Amino acid sequence: MLMGEYNHNLDAKGRLIIPAKLRYELGDSFVVTKGFDGCLYCYGEKEWKNIEEKFRTMPQFNKDARKITRFFFAGAAPVELDSQGRFLIPQSLREYAGIDREVVIVGVLDRAEIWDKKRFTDKNTYSDDEMDEVAEKLSDLGLNL
Repeated sequence: MLMGEYNHNLDAKGRLIIPAKLRYELGDSFVVTKGFDGCLYCYGEKEWKNIEEKFRTMPQFNKDARKITRFFFAGAAPVELDSQGRFLIPQSLREYAGIDREVVIVGVLDRAEIWDKKRFTDKNTYSDDEMDEVAEKLSDLGLNL
């Protein structure tokens, strides 16, 4: 399981170091793609295969299914870590996520998310009242912590 929050910087070539704790779960090669909320998702090879299978079952006659499939797969790129635990984030994905230099990498269960630091702070700062509301809604869906 992937978890934790890590702050890093891209190097001049657009490479990013994956923290050792996340590297262990993702492996030396994984897939990076567009994620929701303007971040990038990283999936280990086994989890990526699971995602592929889920998308294969979607009805291709459904317009929304085609849109989400294109969104997720068109920008997907297999990457490999170098001997220093770095990988090159493709330019198109850096542009999508607004990543320039400062990055936050977070582990979220089955994936790692890569965020531009400012965007991460802007989109992931919540008041206690907001979190209470979210917890109530999720409790109604059966998630109780």
